[in-house]
Order: sequence, then C-alpha cells, then structure tokens
Amino acid sequence: MAGLALAVATGSAAGCSPLPGASAPGRTPAYLGAETVALKDGLVEVALRMRAPDGIGGLDDYGRCAVARHALDNGYGFARHLRTTLGREGGGVWTADAVYMMTRTFPRGVSRVDARQEIRDCATRGIPTV
Repeated sequence: MAGLALAVATGSAAGCSPLPGASAPGRTPAYLGAETVALKDGLVEVALRMRAPDGIGGLDDYGRCAVARHALDNGYGFARHLRTTLGREGGGVWTADAVYMMTRTFPRGVSRVDARQEIRDCATRGIPTV
C-alpha cells in the first residue's frame, strides 16, 4: 500500500502520537480491511486501511491484531515488529504497511506480540483480527 512516505517505528509509546487529521474526539474508528502476506524467512507484511484512527496507536493496534491472527493460524506464537510505513488516502482514510518477523519463541526486541494475548486484547477492544 503506497501512500504518503512517512516511515514510523511504531511501538507501545506510539499510542500517544497524534496524526494530523486523525480521529476527532467522539468519532468511532472504522476498520476497512487488513491483509497479511507471508514474505520470506518468516517475515509477514500487514497492509491495512482505517478511517478515524486514534493516532498512530490506532493503526498500530489494528496491525498487531492482524499479525496475531496470522501468527496463530500459521503455527507461530509470537511476532516482532520491524517497521511501519504510514500513508493517507482521501476522505480521512489512513493506511499502514507493517512488517513483522514470526517466531515460535518469545523474540528479543522492543516491540513484540504475544499472539494469544493480543487476540484476547483485540476482542476486548473490538478490533478485528482479520
């Protein structure tokens, strides 16, 4: 998903970062689809679209939910976030293209996803897992 070439290393601290033109207070985010594609060597790309995200954290959360489902469906228990590129379409739609490394054991690094826990968290927050 190409778009505005704004590369961001998202992580747990990113949830506080506002996006220009992102969700206004009281607007409900709209999850417009996420697609996971296995690359090579355990890498997975997550391309997603969202309207009215609650900042960078909203896009990051949606990507984590999608990659958690992919990890569990493909015999992995964990993922490590490598990079995210953000973009913006018209009409308030934001895009994100993220790459994760799938692992069967808890990975090293800062931004890690425990797939089973993430699936539970996503259900609690009402975020689709694709």
